[in-house]
Amino acid sequence: MSRSGAFCPRCGSEIVRETELPDQVDGRLCDDCYLKQYDLVDAPDRIEITVCAQCGAVDRGNRWVDIGADDYTDIAIDEITDALSIHVDASSISWQVAPEQVDPTTIKMHVQFSGVLRETPLTEELTVPVKIGRATCKRCGRIAGGSYAGVVQLRGVDREPTEDEKDRTKEIAHTLVDELEDKGDREAFVTEINEVQGGLDIRLSTTRLGEQIARQVTEELGGEFTDHETLVTEDDDGNELYRVTFAVRLPPYHPGEIVDPGDGEGPVLVESARETMRGTRLKTHEEYQTPFEDGTAPEGTRLGWREDAQETTLVAVEDEHAVQVLDPETYETKSVARPPELETDRDTVEVFRGDGTLYMLPEE
Repeated sequence: MSRSGAFCPRCGSEIVRETELPDQVDGRLCDDCYLKQYDLVDAPDRIEITVCAQCGAVDRGNRWVDIGADDYTDIAIDEITDALSIHVDASSISWQVAPEQVDPTTIKMHVQFSGVLRETPLTEELTVPVKIGRATCKRCGRIAGGSYAGVVQLRGVDREPTEDEKDRTKEIAHTLVDELEDKGDREAFVTEINEVQGGLDIRLSTTRLGEQIARQVTEELGGEFTDHETLVTEDDDGNELYRVTFAVRLPPYHPGEIVDPGDGEGPVLVESARETMRGTRLKTHEEYQTPFEDGTAPEGTRLGWREDAQETTLVAVEDEHAVQVLDPETYETKSVARPPELETDRDTVEVFRGDGTLYMLPEE
């Protein structure tokens, strides 16, 4: 402690302290007068917040913000944290809060602080009521009203999309929306998904989201997409507003399908059908590959699906190219082409009958 020879301009007491403070009016006050003049913590008498009753977003005045709170208590804690002001010169600050749910829309926040100011340990307790009002944010209002700007139509060429393809398309749509929401984009949402004759229709909040979904679907499942605009209305300023439809056309053949290309060499188990159709020729178990011409798959006859195969007995191995199996319908022994990867100690194998001929399928 040292005596500065200075006196407090407010109470007249001589100022005694360990360290000198900046030469300001507050710095010339003694510690007692200074601590009487300032609080460790400043908080509003009351906090009012508006929360979306559907999604839990908080109204920040000029925008709605997703804060990821589990319930209203979490929201109240976040709000009071933002509203508190700690003295700029305070150090070693710690605090704890005890929420008290008064009623469904009112939470009293009992807050206790401790810290050091002018080398003096201080504690302070505050009670701040948080009043919660509920409304509907713009995003949820648009969803409830069925608003949409883009449509993704999932169809197949000469076939309907499979359940797996439809499920994957839905998953892609929801995943992209979640990713955009995580980045703070509240304008991205799925308005409606409808199973329709021939495929699937997905209504979306923005055309950008529709294009992203269409592009990812074709990248994963093959095919191509086109888009076209439809004028729907004008806004208050006379600007034309359009909806954009993204027509996704999946390729005519799907992995797992068994197709006869009509070239006299027997059926093919399709493994990929995007820009090139690839698969296994069941007559020889050689690789089959043919490109699409102008984006169009080669014509062929659909014979069935891998799921249509039947399990039967492996009777004998003739050589490296052929085995004998039991025909599951006639119970006769038939010689069929042997897949290169066949394990000869197996008891059963899968066979498929196409155009009256029995073929052995490769392992999945």
